[in-house]
Amino acid sequence: MEIAELQDLVRSSARVRVRGAGSKPALAEPNEGGAAVDASGLSGVLEYEPGEYTFTARAGTPVRLVRDLLAEHGQYLPFDPPLAEHGATLGGSVAAGLSGPGRYRFGGVRDFILGVRFIDGLGEVVRSGGKVVKNAAGFDISKLMVGSLGQYGVLAELSFKVFPMPEATVTVRSGLRSLPEAQEAMRLVYVAPLDVEALDLLPAEGDQAEVWVRLGGISSVLAARTERIRELLGGGEVLAGPDEAQVWETAREFTWVPDGWALVKVPLSPARVAAFEAALGGETGRRRYSLGGNLAWVALPEGQLPAFEAVLMQQGLGGMLIFGPAGRPLIGQRTGMAFAQRVKMALDPVGRFPNL
Repeated sequence: MEIAELQDLVRSSARVRVRGAGSKPALAEPNEGGAAVDASGLSGVLEYEPGEYTFTARAGTPVRLVRDLLAEHGQYLPFDPPLAEHGATLGGSVAAGLSGPGRYRFGGVRDFILGVRFIDGLGEVVRSGGKVVKNAAGFDISKLMVGSLGQYGVLAELSFKVFPMPEATVTVRSGLRSLPEAQEAMRLVYVAPLDVEALDLLPAEGDQAEVWVRLGGISSVLAARTERIRELLGGGEVLAGPDEAQVWETAREFTWVPDGWALVKVPLSPARVAAFEAALGGETGRRRYSLGGNLAWVALPEGQLPAFEAVLMQQGLGGMLIFGPAGRPLIGQRTGMAFAQRVKMALDPVGRFPNL
């Protein structure tokens, strides 16, 4: 599909539904009328300048294709876009605002997007940002598209900056006797000047918990940094090579989530982890606290979603469904809706795209 065809479709439709690869089913619009846009028809890398560390691609381009192309030149997207092996696209990753474990050190998708080209609610082509890192012309609408869930327009093209891949990576896994002990160990890692790439906490059986720490960089200095992490954690198993890579692929691809279960992304803070765990009773599905405790991934049977939403409301937290029933992606407490509505009125005044 070309840009002009997409414009005609938007202008001729009262409602427009955009679908990518379907890797995040809970974020899909239900099939209840409206023109369907298959974003997979907008695929392909348009420009790639390894020397400039930037690329531009169509929104339906698979993340895996981009990842493999960058790897040929020793580069990558440090924000770890999730679900690449499930077919996730660049546009879907931006619209969902999803980042993986690497966001801990390098920032999320919002920090790496340079510019976008999209079709607004009037069928007009809007360009924001640029294709180079040093660009500060005008209001950066491209950042507003991150996490917008398709309510402002149809993404057509995106430009990103990229980083050189680390020469090597190492992970330290430490089992702690209690959640408070794990949180304290995680805090010690957080404040240490060791350039940690990823920091996750996983509740284990009973009151136990595990802390996973990833380091990356020059091979010759990793050993000393790894030993320092082990000292902070009171010991721990060291992983390298394929086994180490598999640990973070499991996190990034959500293969730890049982088939048929819902998956909810819950932003919070390290200080709120203990209260959140207590409210859940330690029995709600499976949890993984990523980004040093600033984000919870909660997997649970779909039938438990109403009770889980009640916990979110009681804790003053909000969540976004990634896996689960389509049609209502945001649950729990919702904030910033007034600003989002003003942006929507500016970009989609006739209401062709979904309301959240």
